[in-house]
Amino acid sequence: MEMYLKGFLIALKGAPITVGVSLVAVIIGTLFGLVFALMKKSETKIISLISKAYIEIVRGTPMIVQALIMAYGIPVLLKENGINFNWPHLIIPALVVCGLNSAAYMAEIIRGGIQAVDHGQIEAAQSLGMSKSQINKLIILPQAFRIVIPSMGNEFVTLIKETSVLSYVGIVEILRKAALWSAASLNIFPAYVGAAAVYLMLTYPLSKCVHALEKHMAKEV
Repeated sequence: MEMYLKGFLIALKGAPITVGVSLVAVIIGTLFGLVFALMKKSETKIISLISKAYIEIVRGTPMIVQALIMAYGIPVLLKENGINFNWPHLIIPALVVCGLNSAAYMAEIIRGGIQAVDHGQIEAAQSLGMSKSQINKLIILPQAFRIVIPSMGNEFVTLIKETSVLSYVGIVEILRKAALWSAASLNIFPAYVGAAAVYLMLTYPLSKCVHALEKHMAKEV
C-alpha cells in the first residue's frame, strides 16, 4: 500500500503542468475554435473549405502524431531548409498543439451552438436593419456560448486526459512523472495505478460539475 501511495504522490507532482496546459489549451481552442466556426459558416467557399479541411485533418489524426510533428518534425524540417530553429522550451509546442487540436473540436461545438439559436431571432434582427456582424455579436454568439458551456467543460475534462501524450515529447506531466519513477524504482504497477488515480481525482469532480451545470441549464430552458 505504501508503494501505491508513493506512486500517487509522485504522479500528483505532474498535475500542475497537466492542468495548466489543459487550461491554456482550452482558452486557445475557444478563441481559434470561434474563428474556425465562423469561417466554416462563411458564404465565401474558399474560407469555408479551409476551415473544413483544418477540422477534418486535426480530428482525423492522433494528437500524439501532431505533438511529435510540432515538437521534433518542424525544427528538423526548418534545419533541412537552412533555418536553425529550436523550441526555447518544449512546453511551447505542447501548448500550441493542444490548443490547436482543441480548436478543431471547439469549432464544431461552437458551430452547433450557433445553429441551435432560434432562427426567428435572426430574422427579427434583420427586419430591424441590423448588420450581419451586429447580429453575430449581439444575438447569436452570446446565446451560442451559453448553450455550449457544458460541452466546453467536457472538452476541458477530455484535454486533461489527452495531455498524457505529451509525455512522449518530454513534458513532465502526470504520466511522465509516473513513468520516470517506474523506470527508476521498477515499481511499475504502483506507478501507473498512481497516475490513473491522479487523473481520476482531477476528471471525476469536473465531470460531475459539468453534469450538474447541464441539468441546471436544462431547467432554465
